[in-house]
Amino acid sequence: MLSPLANPAYRHLFAAQVTALLGTGLATIALGLLAHDLAGAKAGEILGAALAIKMVCYVGVAPIASAIAANVPRKTLLVGLDLVRALVAIALPFVTEAWQIYALMTVLYVASAAFTPAFQAIIPDILPDEADYTKALSLSRLAADLESVASPILAAALLGFITYNNLFAGTSLGFVLSAMLVISAVLPTLSNAQPRPFMQRLTSGLNLFARTPRLRALVGLSLASAAGGAMVFVNTVVLVQSTYGLGEQATAWALAVFGAGSIFAALTLPRLLEGRQDRIVLLAGALVISLALGAGAFFVRDYASLLLLWGILGVGYSLTLTPVGRVLRRSSHAQDRPALFAAQFALSHGAWLVTYPLSGFVSASLGTGPAFGALCALCLCGVATSAVLWPADDPENVPHRHDDLPDDHPHLEGAPHSHAFIIDDLHTRWRGR
Repeated sequence: MLSPLANPAYRHLFAAQVTALLGTGLATIALGLLAHDLAGAKAGEILGAALAIKMVCYVGVAPIASAIAANVPRKTLLVGLDLVRALVAIALPFVTEAWQIYALMTVLYVASAAFTPAFQAIIPDILPDEADYTKALSLSRLAADLESVASPILAAALLGFITYNNLFAGTSLGFVLSAMLVISAVLPTLSNAQPRPFMQRLTSGLNLFARTPRLRALVGLSLASAAGGAMVFVNTVVLVQSTYGLGEQATAWALAVFGAGSIFAALTLPRLLEGRQDRIVLLAGALVISLALGAGAFFVRDYASLLLLWGILGVGYSLTLTPVGRVLRRSSHAQDRPALFAAQFALSHGAWLVTYPLSGFVSASLGTGPAFGALCALCLCGVATSAVLWPADDPENVPHRHDDLPDDHPHLEGAPHSHAFIIDDLHTRWRGR
């Protein structure tokens, strides 16, 4: 599991990810306290609006930012975006109006929408071995899950000595440390590819999705994972505190159990993926989410059964998220990965734009049982769509011909020839058909 950390560049980038995650976690807690100071009982309106801004930025900005920044050196881009986020965090304690929060958080989310796909796209270049890359994906999932537990604990400890406004200083420090670690990493240089027009850069990631069956299937899988996640993140507090009459601590433990299930799956994935197709593992994870949501509609009657269900949902959630990077890597050339990761980032968050309001609306209007049922139906639609779109016969190397190329073209090594099939200028139709 830890072997990728032997690579100095990855080790520095992983440390940058961890520090940035901890900073973001502190900001989430501090933002809630700031909203309460400004709006009191109406703080939920501010936080809800901030969440909506986040999703809109993530869906709409990531592909555009990737296209604009395509010719910017990768290290310069990442460091610059980290520093922008650090400045936003420093400014947040000084706001006095809700609109100022919205403006600053828009800047922060735009920077994050540009940073995250660019960061993710670098890792396959640093770790070309698939086994190492798979372990790196598990480490990233593990870091994200541990952050959800560590940040509240760290915040609680710090709030015993400082005010919540000082938590934003910790956020800023996390982003500055992340920038310094990125600077210290030696990143591989990309081959000098022919510059492409802006519109082509803007649409290249979505074009890969549209023309590659396994990538189209990821949209359905994103919907499945978002259905499970939305049920947990939106309705845990409703089930624990309103239905079961328990306190805030019980809510925190329920979320921790979901995270523990996700961590367990992330730790077992490298071995689970050995000798197995990504398709099987991803569909199995989505099916676990579907079954868990279906069971929730009928069998969750007390806190103990909820904890069991949340642990199972955490396993399925991680199984449908962690291997996605392997599929993106397999389906793109290095120069196309930033655009492809940006497209996946936008499309996956588009699924959250559907599942978040659906989960909240159905739960508030009809109850948590129907919410389980509605999200289960949505998840099953995602599973069925993905199973149909992603052919079971999906080999790594595909024999094919190029009848439109001259025999002496440098790409040809005999006709037909065989290699990993990726949509590009020479392969514009899937598998040469």
